[in-house]
Formats: sequence, C-alpha cells, structure tokens
Amino acid sequence: MAKFIISGGGTGGHIYPAIAIANALKRRLPDADVLFVGAEGRMEMEKVPAAGYPIVGLPVAGLRRKWTWKNALLPLKLLRSLHRAAQIVRTFRPDVVIGVGGYASGPTLWAAQRRGIPTLLQEQNSYAGLTNKLLARRACRICVAYDGMQRFFPQEKIRLTGNPVRFDRPASPDERAAAAAFFGLRAATKTVLVVGGSLGARTLNRAMTKALPEIAADTTQWIWQTGAAAFPQAQAALTAAGNPPTVRVIDFIYRMDYAWAMADVVVSRAGAGAISELCVAQKACLFVPSPNVAEDHQTKNAQALVARGAALLLSDDDAPTRLLPAVAALLRDDAQREALRRQAAALAKPNAARDIAEEILALMNHPPPPLDNHE
Repeated sequence: MAKFIISGGGTGGHIYPAIAIANALKRRLPDADVLFVGAEGRMEMEKVPAAGYPIVGLPVAGLRRKWTWKNALLPLKLLRSLHRAAQIVRTFRPDVVIGVGGYASGPTLWAAQRRGIPTLLQEQNSYAGLTNKLLARRACRICVAYDGMQRFFPQEKIRLTGNPVRFDRPASPDERAAAAAFFGLRAATKTVLVVGGSLGARTLNRAMTKALPEIAADTTQWIWQTGAAAFPQAQAALTAAGNPPTVRVIDFIYRMDYAWAMADVVVSRAGAGAISELCVAQKACLFVPSPNVAEDHQTKNAQALVARGAALLLSDDDAPTRLLPAVAALLRDDAQREALRRQAAALAKPNAARDIAEEILALMNHPPPPLDNHE
C-alpha cells in the first residue's frame, strides 16, 4: 500500500490545497494511506478531519512579531517538534512526504529528508517562504504557481503546476441560482464577495463597517466573510444599519463554490489560494494585500496578476476610504469586469492538484538516489 505524509497548514491557503492534493492521490490510488501532520491548535486540526483524513499535531509555533514571553518557548517547541516528527516518519514509513507550507512542514520534511525519503515542496506564493527555501536543497521536486521561481529554487527541480483549488471550472447559471437560494439572495442582482481569507481581515472588516450605511441604501448584494473573531462586531454593525436584506454577514463560508458562483466582483486579500481560485472561477477581483505577511508576499502575488491585466490592486492603507468607490466603479464598468475576467481565466490552472499528484507518484515509483546527509 502506498503511503504519503502531507504536512503544513495554519491558514486555509495552506490547508485546502493540501486536501486537494490528498484527494487527487486518492483518485489515482484509492487504497493509498494519507496522513496529515499539522501544528497543534491551528485550524488544520479541525479542517483536515472534517475532510476525512487523519492528522497528528506538532507543538511547533511561529515567532510573534511583538515580543511576548511565548517567543521564549519557541526553541523548546521546535526541538520537541523535530523529535515528534522523526517518530511519526519512522513509524508511518511514507513513500513520499509533501510539504505545503506552514509551521509543521519544516520539522516533518526535515525528518523525512534525514531518512532519505523523497520529498516534494508545494510553494504557493510568488515569493518563496523561508521554510521552503531552507528545505529546497534536499527536496526532489518543487511545484510552483508562478514563473520566475528559479530565483529561489534550483531550476531542474521546479515544476510549474499552479496551486490546487477546490473546484475545476467556473460556475454555470444553474449553480448561480442554487447559490442565490443558499445565501437567500437574488440570482439576477449584482453581487460583491468580500473575503479576507479563512481568518478574516481587520482592514476589510473596518472598511465594510464604515460603508454599511451606503451599502444599505443600494440594491447591490454583498456577501461578507468576517472571520470568527470579528463576527459579533460585524453582526452588531449590520443591526445598527437596519439589517439590510442585501447583505449577508458570515463568519466562515464553507460553500466557497457558491460564494464564487454568486460574485460579480470579489474583494479579497491576495493569498495564493485565493488568487488561484479567482482565476479558475474567472472573476473580476480587487485585491487588498495584507501588509502583515513575510516579505510582503501578498503584494507581490497581486502585482503578478495586475501586470497581466487580470486584477486591480488597492493598498491596505487606502482600503478604508477608497474600497467602496472602487467597487462601485467596477460594478458600473461591464467592459472592465469582462476584461479582468478573461485575463484571470487565461492564468487559471484547474488541474494543479492532479499534476502535483502525478509528480508525487513519479517520485514514489522512481525515487532518486538518496543525498549524502552531510551535504
């Protein structure tokens, strides 16, 4: 029986591609045994079992930007995670280990590489993360979503696959009708989707709260994902605005296929997963990149689409005052929305999960010779 470990997580942008890869492997090898390794207390510990896969957690955690006593525990947590990851790899005996980014992927892939087990990295962003850059020298394959990644990785290991998404085509008119029924909205009315990633986005939530009086007076429909932490405040703001029937406030959208189907315009952070889904869904999007990410990689992600005429960009600083006028202008301009939609569609890679699974199976069937551990 083939065995695979998939490690990483922390946000939906890491978790859902990982699940898509697992599903693609299971379609090819229904009897395959797939184990996830995540970080204790992170959202993968809930989302992965909900998708039908087992997961074990490591005590690893990331460095907090503001000093806190919890940072002092990081070396101990890392040592414990390295030891636990080595135990998991030794006991499970995987054929290939896949890293999708996030805290847990470092210790897990390090343990696999130390044992000579083939590893594959999936780098979702246009600017490579530190963990993947450190692991790349001993990785066998590196699947990427953007051109030009030889800046970070050995050219011969790179495969341009795109990022796995939760669907493989744009929605049909019938699916939009089903989505409208799901959200309690009108299928024929223009709709804006505001989504700040799986955990929400403070800037987008502030901008929406400020704009609610104007939104309530308009016929445009809005689907607003707040994240769990901001949901009570958003509900209170909606009540204060008179609970307009054109606005749906949701803490977490489990049916993102329906959300994409309803959207005529999308306002989003610029995480790699969101961008990949946008392109497959073929939507006009206004990106507001998060400034609170390593190397400002969300801005780089968004700029890669803006340069191709596939999206618009608004800075985090400008969003609270300029978001609503920018969305209104895009809603009025049918030609611009169609141009953005066409360019996004041209960048779509709907078969990314399948292509990554093929690379994994190739490593399993024809593993490269083990590297010298002292290299």
